Amino acid sequence: MKILTNLLRSGVAALAIASAAGAAHAQTVDVPLIESGSSLLYPLFNAWVASYSASHTGADITTTSTGSGAGIAQSIKGLVQIGASDAYMSDALVKANPTMMSIPLAISSQAVNFNLPGISHLNLSGPILAGIYEGKITQWNDPAIVAANPGVSLPNHVIIPVHRLDGSGDTFIFTQYLSASDAGWASTLKYGTSVSWPAIAGEIGAKGNSGMLSAAAANPYSIAYIGISFANKAASSGLGQAALLNKAGQYVLPTDETITAAAESVANTTPADERISMIFAEGANAYPIVNYEYAIVNSHQPAAAIASAMHDFLTWAINEGSSPSFMKPVHFLPLPPAVKALSQAQIDKLQ
Repeated sequence: MKILTNLLRSGVAALAIASAAGAAHAQTVDVPLIESGSSLLYPLFNAWVASYSASHTGADITTTSTGSGAGIAQSIKGLVQIGASDAYMSDALVKANPTMMSIPLAISSQAVNFNLPGISHLNLSGPILAGIYEGKITQWNDPAIVAANPGVSLPNHVIIPVHRLDGSGDTFIFTQYLSASDAGWASTLKYGTSVSWPAIAGEIGAKGNSGMLSAAAANPYSIAYIGISFANKAASSGLGQAALLNKAGQYVLPTDETITAAAESVANTTPADERISMIFAEGANAYPIVNYEYAIVNSHQPAAAIASAMHDFLTWAINEGSSPSFMKPVHFLPLPPAVKALSQAQIDKLQ
């Protein structure tokens, strides 16, 4: 955290120098931009920045993985220029910060992974997961899990739930799914980048998707919600991936087809400010935990050079950055044309 704080301070100082030097000077040097936030979006941002920096001038971009909650907060405070988030800003934050924007850059999803020796596939539902994370379902051979998995020999072993400790967009979308599919969760724990997790014997708290993956891999009989950009690492670590019960009553895995089905059902209803949930989307084949990956940015920047550098990079991200060479390795999908147009309209507001 001390390293990040120093990085943020140095970035702000550099921006102040660039601003004071004027537009003419800004044309001859790369404007420093800091991206901070979502660990789910972090692998894609790293790939983007490496490619963009190799072929473009005008911006010197630094990426940091701090969690969506921190990314939103740091962007609002002006400590970073781009807050990466799996969650859009809440109504309360928008009201308090009217110049802040939530701009989708890509479509992502979240897997539910488990560490069960000898078992690579399970069917799970929102009510089952809510029961696990509330401490009401404590054994892998609980009747509810058995009923959802006919023919699977489930162990008589305590479940170890793993959850995020940091403010997280992954927690936001996971608990949105639980709230959408389980009335009890919706009325008590609700959803957010942070929630008051019930105390459960043996539970594990972890930071970032890398921490979630490491904790699940190191603890047999555990379960965790992990961003899809870590799917390859989860598979190589021996973790299974659950098929989740969707709104149509079907168990589906997060694939290009099921993620696309969810996104397409929401694309035409996405509002101009693009703050919308794709959780529990309509459609027989729709995967239930799908989301836009957002850049949380301030439309009013302290200098024209900063706004211009941000505009150019974000425009590149939703166009050239949406190619399969960037999307496929992290299991993301590009924005539908209608949504890309909305994102571009927001990017064009930068000043």
